[in-house]
Amino acid sequence: MTTTRPGNSPVPSGDAYARAGVNLAARNDLVERIKDVARRASRPEVMSGVGLFGALFRLGEYREPVLASSTDGVGTKLRIAIAMGRYGTVGQDLVNHCVNDILTTGAHPLFFLDYIGSSSLSDDRKIEVIDGMSRACQAHGCAFIGGETADMPDVYAPGDFDLVGFIVGVVERADVIDGSKIREGDVLLALPSSGLHTNGYSLVRRAFGIGVGGDAAADRAALEATYDGLEGTLGEALLAVHTSYYDALKPVLPRLHGIAHITGGGLIDNVPRILPEGLAARFDAGSWRVPPLFSLIQERGGISDAEMYHTFNMGIGIVLAVDPAGAEAIASQVRDARPVGRIIRQGDERRVIVE
Repeated sequence: MTTTRPGNSPVPSGDAYARAGVNLAARNDLVERIKDVARRASRPEVMSGVGLFGALFRLGEYREPVLASSTDGVGTKLRIAIAMGRYGTVGQDLVNHCVNDILTTGAHPLFFLDYIGSSSLSDDRKIEVIDGMSRACQAHGCAFIGGETADMPDVYAPGDFDLVGFIVGVVERADVIDGSKIREGDVLLALPSSGLHTNGYSLVRRAFGIGVGGDAAADRAALEATYDGLEGTLGEALLAVHTSYYDALKPVLPRLHGIAHITGGGLIDNVPRILPEGLAARFDAGSWRVPPLFSLIQERGGISDAEMYHTFNMGIGIVLAVDPAGAEAIASQVRDARPVGRIIRQGDERRVIVE
């Protein structure tokens, strides 16, 4: 049976659209499965979640609320997940990354949305990714309120997919953290990363020859290799979940002058983003232990020290600028926090110095 739109323009039947790569019936079934998974991560303010054209969220009682938002992906870490056949952890990565981004403003997460684009990713794999996001949202008290799963044949290669997250949080205006309180002499505290988090994977894959030649068996063998200093395989180290710092920092947020999430661009690019004009951050390179994974990457890739610090987090996931009078107390309250440097005056240029 042929159906038409007004003006007699032919509309493909469901079977024809499915043959073209988009199965509407299967997509509707997937939405119902997503509703069940997303429902675990909700909040009382959610008025409508997955299923409608737009999700509705009622803002609670605040004196002067400021909304904080961010969007990000997990980059080519997806290539590692695909090669290893493990899809749940990248969903956790995505939520944790986005939560950390708005945490730098002092914001608490309210709701999260996602986008998954693919051509042939199975529904079970999609649910595995979404389940990871839902569990991470639930851990943060954040509502998983909606998203989009797009079937895009001829855009994505078979088996490939893209993953993007969107988060909205809230902070009272008086509690916003924007770096404006940072002063010369402030102490820099660092919290450790769990590994690469979600940055630098294109360089790592080139260094180890993963996902560049189209040989799935060779990629798997490279990821299953073990090296001195790594607790498990290379693949397990590379898929370590991006650490969330929300629970650790929530009790001390009012005492923090600035927070830098060390993502793409490493220490060199991210810390200056929170510095007032005329100040620089001086790090003592001997004050923390760079995990063996980074040394292995540097050796295999023939990468300079300068590029390592400009590409990777080098074992530091987040940096805090705090008043020196309260630095010791904060470090004792935040697990694994350690002093790694100070804020200094440096002309008009915001920069990082690692010595």
